[in-house]
Amino acid sequence: MARRKIAAGNWKMNTHLSEGISLASAIVERMAEEVPSDVQLVLNAPFIHLTSLRGMMPSDRPNLFLGAQNCSDKASGAYTGEVSVSMLKSVPVDFTIVGHSERREYFQESNAQLAQKMDLLLEQEISPIFCCGEPLNIREAGTHVEYVKTQVSESLFHLTAAQMEHIVIAYEPIWAIGTGVTASAAQAQDMHAAIRAHLAEKFGPSVAEETSILYGGSVKPNNAAELFAGADVDGGLIGGASLKVEDFIAIAKSF
Repeated sequence: MARRKIAAGNWKMNTHLSEGISLASAIVERMAEEVPSDVQLVLNAPFIHLTSLRGMMPSDRPNLFLGAQNCSDKASGAYTGEVSVSMLKSVPVDFTIVGHSERREYFQESNAQLAQKMDLLLEQEISPIFCCGEPLNIREAGTHVEYVKTQVSESLFHLTAAQMEHIVIAYEPIWAIGTGVTASAAQAQDMHAAIRAHLAEKFGPSVAEETSILYGGSVKPNNAAELFAGADVDGGLIGGASLKVEDFIAIAKSF
């Protein structure tokens, strides 16, 4: 089975409700004619947008999906301000980002917590977009491959091969997120290949070959094609550029 080509927009904590609706509406309008049918678009919007955006998803856009940016690692209960996986399922969302570097850094999310989130999402048949990546000091020390492999092992290696079929991985070098600095196409390809080889050791070559691995970190229209040309780069987790219709559509056309 061919790996999925994915352009996943991460809106982060941006856009009021009306702005999010306008942004999604413009993407829906343009994608039919401009985005190849074999490229999947995922809109990972703030929680307040999800119900409205679900109602806007036309049935004739089978390559358009809705995603959340996070979920709780608890199933339910007295956790004020948290959003459970079952709540997301009730929308419903198709994807949920897990372990974005900002969640790891600002909210101290551990690999063990992320493993719990993976389990809850898979139980509800929501596809996780699992993020991994190294900070600048780890890259400079030359230990970035082992660092990322540990993230993958501790959060994913308790899963079965069948469960892995529903997971998308996003490699995001922390030093390239929102900085304007982008990993070179060679750096991205090298890490993606290392992640895929790591998956193959645990789950076998077939599962590894079918897992989509996205690159995240200052993806823009002027660098997307070069990044996506890597043999193991299957698309992007796109931050700032996903808030601009022209840029997001251009990136989605870069495969």
